[in-house]
Amino acid sequence: MSPAAHVPAAGPADEGPAGGGWVGSPPDGGPAGTRPGPRRREAARRVLARRPGTVLLLAATAMLLLVWIPACLRVGMVDLRVYRTAAPHLLSGDLYAFRLELPGPDLFPLPFTYPPFAALLFLPLSWPPWPLVSAAWTAASVLALCVLVHCCLRMADPAAEPGRHRRRVLWWSAALLWTEPVAVTLALGQVNLLLAAGVAYAVERRSAAAAGLGVGLAAGVKLVPAVTGLYFLVHRRWSAACWSAAVGAATVAAGWWAAPRSAAGFWLHAVGDAARVGPVGSALNQSVRGALSRTLGHDAGWSAPWWACAVPAALLALTAVVRAARRTDHLGALLAVQLLGLLISPISWCHHWVWAVAAVLWLAHVPHRTRAHTAALTAWCLALAGFLIHWLALAQPDIWHFGRPWYLAALGWGYPACAVLTLVALLLPLTGEATGRSRGPRRPRSRSAAGASAARASADRSPGAWS
Repeated sequence: MSPAAHVPAAGPADEGPAGGGWVGSPPDGGPAGTRPGPRRREAARRVLARRPGTVLLLAATAMLLLVWIPACLRVGMVDLRVYRTAAPHLLSGDLYAFRLELPGPDLFPLPFTYPPFAALLFLPLSWPPWPLVSAAWTAASVLALCVLVHCCLRMADPAAEPGRHRRRVLWWSAALLWTEPVAVTLALGQVNLLLAAGVAYAVERRSAAAAGLGVGLAAGVKLVPAVTGLYFLVHRRWSAACWSAAVGAATVAAGWWAAPRSAAGFWLHAVGDAARVGPVGSALNQSVRGALSRTLGHDAGWSAPWWACAVPAALLALTAVVRAARRTDHLGALLAVQLLGLLISPISWCHHWVWAVAAVLWLAHVPHRTRAHTAALTAWCLALAGFLIHWLALAQPDIWHFGRPWYLAALGWGYPACAVLTLVALLLPLTGEATGRSRGPRRPRSRSAAGASAARASADRSPGAWS
């Protein structure tokens, strides 16, 4: 919300028809109260401001219909189809030999890429009919977005008044629903929003067992959330870190107990094969390895160029985590940890970047933004609202071709570049911190200087100063 303008007090005759309009005549010189356009816009704005829940409901319904109807009428929500179809293969022992064949030139046979424990959790998805599963999954993902926004805003501004916090959550959820990572997650039926919401909710718990349980379960479904353990370590929450490690180990043991052959195939062979997950050089892969592979024209792998990019990015992220933790910026520390995981992971599809939601919220609500904060926020808004990766994917010849023209290869660094800008903003001191140290009470050099200052202050307080 923009701050209200301060104007000198006016009498009743100077007010508009509603008592809060313009003072005197409208800006175009016409008589007061005769311009319906601005009044209607203002009335609509007030109605929307008072009904954020209605706005979110309309946005969620529109997104549900856009995602769910195509998924029922044709091939859609392909990742949810993989979860649902592959899970029963866990019991037969051929989970990682499974491939979901789908029509279309850009759809290769899709494997199941998660640990065996994830297949255990996905087993109930194979029982209900597909329309019910797809609708419930989409609704649960939209709710998870609201939970993620709620947790991030509460970490960013814990002292916010409850009513104001609730309106912020509804407004931000309705807006962020249409950003690229969130929309693609919903379109593919991915699990990312559910995991991100679970992690954000877990780290807020004071109970070490509850915090470790949430993070450990998320890591058991998908390995990258295990990086959240760094958040516990930097905040010296040793019990929570131990609980998350123990729960993560328990998920591995549960998967091994349920399907020993599948578990052995995953943990001993498939877990390190990034190419098995998909084309590393596709524009959809926004990790450092993916962006570097498009620049070099071949899979960078674990080569020297990758180390030259990954090590500075990791050091930058770790320093940002420590810096945020020292100034008790819990959202900033959690954000830096998640950006570290996304940058270093071999595969970070654009829909994995749902933590960009936290980046936007942190940058928008940090007090006393600097130019670095504004630059990072602008970059995120352009990339997320402009669906940058979607257009890059349309421009690439095919998903397996690594080579790109230089301008497409440069744009292919979009999400990693935004992440680096955010990490730099996390490192910089806030304007309030800098000015708080530099602006202290200064003693006048002499009595005459002190008298002159007092005279100026007295003149400023006099009625003639406002004339």
